[in-house]
Amino acid sequence: MKDFTDKTAVVTGAASGMGRAFAERFAREGMKVVLADIEEPALESAVAELKDLGYDVLGLPTDVRSFYAVQNLANAALQAYGKVHVVCNNAGVAVGGPIGTVRERDWDWIIDVNLKGVVHGTEIFAPLIKSHGEGGHIVNTASMAGMVSPPGMEPYCATKFAVVAMSEGWYQQLAPANIGVSVLCPGFVKTRIHESGRARQDKYGGIGEVDPGVGDTREQAAQNVLNGIDPDIVGNRVLEAIQNGELYIFTHPAMRPFVEARFQMILAAFDAAANSPALASVKDHTVVIPTLTSKP
Repeated sequence: MKDFTDKTAVVTGAASGMGRAFAERFAREGMKVVLADIEEPALESAVAELKDLGYDVLGLPTDVRSFYAVQNLANAALQAYGKVHVVCNNAGVAVGGPIGTVRERDWDWIIDVNLKGVVHGTEIFAPLIKSHGEGGHIVNTASMAGMVSPPGMEPYCATKFAVVAMSEGWYQQLAPANIGVSVLCPGFVKTRIHESGRARQDKYGGIGEVDPGVGDTREQAAQNVLNGIDPDIVGNRVLEAIQNGELYIFTHPAMRPFVEARFQMILAAFDAAANSPALASVKDHTVVIPTLTSKP
């Protein structure tokens, strides 16, 4: 996707952090932008700021856990602007901790927001983008925690690995319709992800501090996040990746060795399987599955 002028973008988690940066970057490209977020005061402030800059934007409080709430977001975007071309499924939370300490309701919370929120955004908006025939792009926010799994971050990594996997499949499914799919895998970005408990619903324990799993202490977690790169840099990178049709969007090239180390472990495991006496009878068994290098 190259031309953004007069097109429409929808961004979830848009009241602050990366989502707020995406919204402004798209608006600067001449797009109409629908901002969605669960935090209403912050959303109202973000929309007011962008309108003051002269941008055509709309804000809608949205809980991405709910299919019907995201459907309502889509309806509002269509009513306001007629079509949707770019969707950023960006809303997310973080919770982690040592094994045995993460509560069941925290697992439910992070899966409902980080995983099902992306499912809802893609399943609802992909047909709408396809319907107008002009093409478009979907960006799903994962994390470097969707590529490697540090101990103590298993709930977060589980959802982000899932977002990577889903995006890889959707990338192939939607390519024939001229709809690009990208999965954003940033390292630390200066957001408020370490304060995810500020908007946790009563169903999952209500507002309060949570262990985001990105540091040995809450103080270290906050320092790691707040020392991250500026969200505006990520906004520029996302726009660049959409223009180039990139599937994987990385923001921290220095993290490549960690991903390579994981891949080396995986390849070594295949070597072990190839040399395994237990598998001697199946070594030549042919399996055909779609791959990222296959033509859609």
